Amino acid sequence: MEKNMAAISAQNDSLLDLPVHVSSTASPLRSWLSVVAVAIGAFAFVTTEFLPVGLLPQIAHDLGVSPGTAGLMVTTPGVIAAISAPGLMLGAGRINRRLILLMLSVLLLASNLISAMAPGFGTMLLGRALLGAALGGFWTLALATSARLVREEHAAKATAMILTGVTFATVIGVPLGTFISTLASWRASFIATGVLAAVALAAQALLLPSLPSKAAIRFSDLGALLGRATIRKSLLMVALVFGAHFSAYTYVTPFLVQSAGFSLPAITSVLLGFGFVGFVSNFAISTTVSRNLQLSLFSMVAILMVALLALPLLHASQAGVVTMVLAWGVAFGAIPLCASIWLQLSSPDLPEAGSALFVSIVQVAIAVGSSTGGVVVDSLGIPSTLWLGGGLALASLAVIASFGFNNKNLAETLSQ
Repeated sequence: MEKNMAAISAQNDSLLDLPVHVSSTASPLRSWLSVVAVAIGAFAFVTTEFLPVGLLPQIAHDLGVSPGTAGLMVTTPGVIAAISAPGLMLGAGRINRRLILLMLSVLLLASNLISAMAPGFGTMLLGRALLGAALGGFWTLALATSARLVREEHAAKATAMILTGVTFATVIGVPLGTFISTLASWRASFIATGVLAAVALAAQALLLPSLPSKAAIRFSDLGALLGRATIRKSLLMVALVFGAHFSAYTYVTPFLVQSAGFSLPAITSVLLGFGFVGFVSNFAISTTVSRNLQLSLFSMVAILMVALLALPLLHASQAGVVTMVLAWGVAFGAIPLCASIWLQLSSPDLPEAGSALFVSIVQVAIAVGSSTGGVVVDSLGIPSTLWLGGGLALASLAVIASFGFNNKNLAETLSQ
């Protein structure tokens, strides 16, 4: 893992010069422990965000809604997070970033407790709305402040370490939540993520240093980026590829149950495999992404498209379904890293504004993708949402190809 971290660090150092404000007297151990505290927060946030994916049939049954309607548990936080990502950065002003991160972790804890005790679907959506309010702001601030927690030469490595919280949530968090539901109930799964949120809050309260604000992004910064054709096209690409994934992934559990005949314990194993191969893919792609970002991203989206289109055709073969789900995991394990670097290259002069737009468009894609998938599921059946995802992936491939494959300096092209 250390070798992979170093590879990501070297790669990101060449892509983004992050501002560092760590105290020269800070203990190296204390600095890295503060990074770990934020990584635990990332683990808790991502686990909470996607926990309903593995619990959708149970929650829909208990709260008396259809699977498509239950998909609003993913849509709602996505919509609100899309607003809170730039909104928080615009409104935070000079408030100490440490205090904001702690407040966001408190909202995460409240979200889990409300969801666990929800007597009806309306209350469940309230809990998920609180998650969305915290989610967008957390990711924008976590990525922006990670470099301030350690010395300059370790800035990119700190960012990579925080992003491992996302990977571990995919590998461990969501499958574990599904497993807990098989032993007790889906409510127990939300209680477990509430405990995880409390651990993250305690770690941040103990370990995060003061993070006074140095600057805040302005509306004009966002407008300047959106005025660039390459930024608009890049955001469209990101929206399409993340929409492709989440229009299908939100309903993968009902597909595995109803179309492929998997048991709940088997689904836990499949989701664990999805997360594990994604974890490996995330680090493996770092060896090629710095040499050819565009080809790496195009290849991963192509694999995603093939997997989504093939799954409905292979539903009668559990071995075939597992193979395609694992291929899907390989693709999506690498896509967030590729897309994040792509947006960094597109906004080298306004990295915080670029990060806010990236987080916002991803959350919009999650919300629109999962809600559209829900409509398709309720009207045309679960396999149709996989076809939808495959079509969106194909469209994203067209956008990537529109940048041309003969660019000697992709960074120069994207920053124009």
